[in-house]
Amino acid sequence: MSERLPRKLAAILYADVAGYSRLTGEDEDATHRTLTQYLDLVSRTIGSYNGQVTHYAGDAVLAKFNAVADAVSSAVDIQQRLSRMNEHLPDDRKVLFRIGVNLGDVIEDRGDIYGDGVNIAARLENLAKPGDIFISESVYHIVGNALPCRYEYMGEHQVKNIEKPVRVYRVLLEKDVNGDATIKTIAASHDEQDIRFCTSSDGVGIAYAVVGEGLPLVKAANWLNHLEFDWQSPIWRHMFAELSRDHQLVRYDERGNGLSDWEVDDISFDAFLRDLEAVVDAIGLDRFALFGISQGCAVSIAYAVRYPERVSQLILYGGYALGWAKRSKQEKERGNAVVELIRQGWGQDNPAFRQIFTSQMMPDATAEQMQWFNELQRNTTSPENAARLRLTVGEIDVVSLLPKVTTPTLVMHARQDAVAPFDGGRKLAAMIPHARFVPLESANHLLIESEPAWPRFLAEIRNFLD
Repeated sequence: MSERLPRKLAAILYADVAGYSRLTGEDEDATHRTLTQYLDLVSRTIGSYNGQVTHYAGDAVLAKFNAVADAVSSAVDIQQRLSRMNEHLPDDRKVLFRIGVNLGDVIEDRGDIYGDGVNIAARLENLAKPGDIFISESVYHIVGNALPCRYEYMGEHQVKNIEKPVRVYRVLLEKDVNGDATIKTIAASHDEQDIRFCTSSDGVGIAYAVVGEGLPLVKAANWLNHLEFDWQSPIWRHMFAELSRDHQLVRYDERGNGLSDWEVDDISFDAFLRDLEAVVDAIGLDRFALFGISQGCAVSIAYAVRYPERVSQLILYGGYALGWAKRSKQEKERGNAVVELIRQGWGQDNPAFRQIFTSQMMPDATAEQMQWFNELQRNTTSPENAARLRLTVGEIDVVSLLPKVTTPTLVMHARQDAVAPFDGGRKLAAMIPHARFVPLESANHLLIESEPAWPRFLAEIRNFLD
């Protein structure tokens, strides 16, 4: 069996001219001149939203984006700009584009992209009417409440070479009345979270995001992050909205997942620490508060010990000093079995396997929250990377560093946490000099906005940082 080519999650935009053959048949030279101008505008607009054109095919354009909101915003901007350019042309000479936007896995090869993710974007474009934008359900779930657009559900469509029907939504464009209002509002929205990239010491690309103003608060990466999915998800958005209200919140995707590089040689605890160093240095932060969740606690502790002059406060939630492989023989055997299951079942369409992790992380979550986390896990990394990350987390051991922490520290832990035992959090607080320990009445490793522990958690952080 041949080895499966590596894939990467991307937002894909496919644009094509409606009725191009008719236009060229009537006046080939004039159509070519107009198309050249329009394609230049399309390319510039894609670039202004951090997209990259990967392929031209006559009157068609294929582009990829790291952020779904950028892809849809770019499509809206393109259609509105082209509409104004078409105003002076007779109806039978207008050059109208159809655009499809999808979120899916792509194969990258020599600057181009391939795969079902691209095929679905092309099929969406083909379904759209001239001047319209059609998006897939995966795109709609991310941008539905994030952009100032309205959408019309167009039903399920069976498209060529795609096994399952595709649920399609049409972006309703604001025309004539509001002029550029939609474009300006969308631009402001996608600027709320500024996604950038830096390079770790071994050349690995790390994606990070900055939002808000005030005292810098850096959140260390934890088990599977995706800057954009997390920003929109019902699992994380309440936390990020509150933490960025009074602070400059910095987050990043650790190597091997999210928007950071997936194809990496080194997935180790030392590499995690170097990635945090790279993000902080890229932003130019001299002093900041550091926030760790789950495995991010150990990385935060190691950083605070190495750079005590840079960390003003240390916040640890749901953390531990010893990974699962270091705690007991029983936990190690169970952990190794889980790693093998990850390799076999992680990437399957059926979420039953990933639901095991979701139920442990958030036993009190709603159906919507569990569905989001199930999809987040699959879209955030590959099965092999998930296994490698899990093995690295199992080998964590920062016990010897705990007495060396000199930074003021707040430790919080849910009493019924099934992922990170409560006793692990208690030991962190006991071994870090002068640390404050706050038990939370919850069973959730990731706190849910509706539970009583959430306002207590938030109040403790605000009081500590003040």
